[in-house]
Amino acid sequence: MSRNEQGKQGKQEAQQERGSFWRDNSLTLAFGSGFLLVLLGQALAGHAEFNEQLTDDGLQRIGLGEYMMSSDFAVDVTENWQSEFLQFFLFIFGTVWLVQRGSPESKELHKIGTESDRDQRVGDHAGEDSPRWAAAKDWRQRVYSLSLGLVMSGVFVLSWLAQSISGVAAYDEQQLRQLQEPIGWGEYLGSPDFWSRTLQNWQSELLAVATMVILAVYLRQRGSPESKPVGSAHTATGVEG
Repeated sequence: MSRNEQGKQGKQEAQQERGSFWRDNSLTLAFGSGFLLVLLGQALAGHAEFNEQLTDDGLQRIGLGEYMMSSDFAVDVTENWQSEFLQFFLFIFGTVWLVQRGSPESKELHKIGTESDRDQRVGDHAGEDSPRWAAAKDWRQRVYSLSLGLVMSGVFVLSWLAQSISGVAAYDEQQLRQLQEPIGWGEYLGSPDFWSRTLQNWQSELLAVATMVILAVYLRQRGSPESKPVGSAHTATGVEG
């Protein structure tokens, strides 16, 4: 093979590799890009609404950058984040022990619990391609076996904390604009404003999960891993399309 042919082949392989990166990561890239676009849209809409409130109160309007650094924007963002990560945290841990007959969102009925080391490919049953900590026989295996749920629960707690801190700051700013006394963080945690923001998100997330679990028993989406194969029986459990 000549140098020119080798060069062309190398370029083709490089192009294929670049193409496979976008394909192999398309789910993360698509949703990540969508997140940034929607976050920007939320900032623009929130900024306009916030300035309308300032105008009504006879105060000076602020710029977009200043709004995005404000507690008002922060509380709106974090109250949604904490509810989303709560959903995943509960679903990850809940599906260890809870099942739904016929749902692809559930594991098979006979696999309730943490399952055997053989099924989970840990310790002596780990393969050559298994993560290093999965093959360990000490605390590392224990931590790694819970790592997904721990990270999700940790992000939930941090997001909820951020919501409470930014929430009390936004609440106090509103109190001051109305010439009323601000309150402390501890008092805000027991306030209707905090729990109204929190519970309205929690109930929607729990409803969404419950709806997905039960509808997937009877309905199908061809080609989606969140659905059973179209021809699967309604009673087939833990089967993905």
